[in-house]
Amino acid sequence: MFTFFFTTLFLSASFQAEYIFPPNEMHNHSSSIVECSDGSLLAAWFHGTGEREADNVVIQGARKKAGDNHWSEIFLMADSPDLPDCNPVLFIDPRGVLWLFWSAIQDNEWGSALLKYRTSRDYLGDGAPKWDWQDIIHMRPLDLEERFFPVVDEGLNTYSSLIETLAPEKKDQIAAIRKQGEEKLTQRLGWMGRTTPIMLDDTTIMLGLYSDVFNYSLAVFTSDWGQHWKSSAPILDDDLLMLGNIQPAFVKRSNGDIVAFMRDNGLPQQIRQSLSTDQGMHWSKVDFTGIPNPGSSVSALALQSGVWLLVCNDTTLGRHLLTVYLSDDEGKSWHVSRRIEEAPEGEGNFSYPTLIQGADQTLHLSYSYRRSGVEGSTIKHAAFTENWVRGID
Repeated sequence: MFTFFFTTLFLSASFQAEYIFPPNEMHNHSSSIVECSDGSLLAAWFHGTGEREADNVVIQGARKKAGDNHWSEIFLMADSPDLPDCNPVLFIDPRGVLWLFWSAIQDNEWGSALLKYRTSRDYLGDGAPKWDWQDIIHMRPLDLEERFFPVVDEGLNTYSSLIETLAPEKKDQIAAIRKQGEEKLTQRLGWMGRTTPIMLDDTTIMLGLYSDVFNYSLAVFTSDWGQHWKSSAPILDDDLLMLGNIQPAFVKRSNGDIVAFMRDNGLPQQIRQSLSTDQGMHWSKVDFTGIPNPGSSVSALALQSGVWLLVCNDTTLGRHLLTVYLSDDEGKSWHVSRRIEEAPEGEGNFSYPTLIQGADQTLHLSYSYRRSGVEGSTIKHAAFTENWVRGID
């Protein structure tokens, strides 16, 4: 068991943080975290010499028991032999069943991602959960041909002169994606998760997915605990220049509407958002929040108090700033914010946050951590309160 415990900030009893494991020379990234029924925390991340290019990438995990100030030794959560395993997502459903979603990359390109999941009812003991079921989520995205192809065709026609002037190589790349996208296998592989699912009702899980090939997001749903899955329509604008909204984080409003907050992989580098008024099946035009985004994942959460929180890298210059924003009007405005991590540009990488709220209302955040002066990378855990975000320590 690690005795290593590093507190980076201890401003008051309302904020503390530590490494989940000592930094090492490997690539440790894209973490997820849950609180178990006994008050313990369980975290997962991917670990290897790279990402999709390295075949030694596995899903690792660790746990922190209630009352402890240290995390357990690392254990293996999932490994597709000789394939990279990426983007783990942990979730505990209303029955108390633990889910692990992740993607196994088939040919070292994101477009070959195969979406997998496993479940456990025995995960409170030491070490890795005892998995009792594993399956694949077979994807058939709804309305892909009807929505995606017209966006590309009309965009190539409308912006032909602009593309040829500013980025002539992009025209051929877009045309190649258009042709590749006609293949059924391309449409049905490459879908990946990153953010925590939400429950639409007592039995319906809603999981956010995205594609780096088609460069848009969608949701998948199961109402029978994974026996069957169905897809939403694309979260997709009708303008080619607006492609790039990925890694959706869903939050449900008190009236039942669902808001998706998304990473911006294009322009103008702001967190994107879209609204669904029909339980996530169809989505509004993609809009911008006004919060900067450098092309990095976000996490969003509705608290027990009704307050919404959004954790992100709020700069276009990199991932050296990590900030939590607060909304008292269900995401319509973000009038309070507080910095979690800060480093000079190019000297820190604090990214891919996952935020949850514990039974005692404590907020738990896990995120990737790399900083100049610290050898290697790790996953960091922070615990804080709503009052801390508001500046009431």
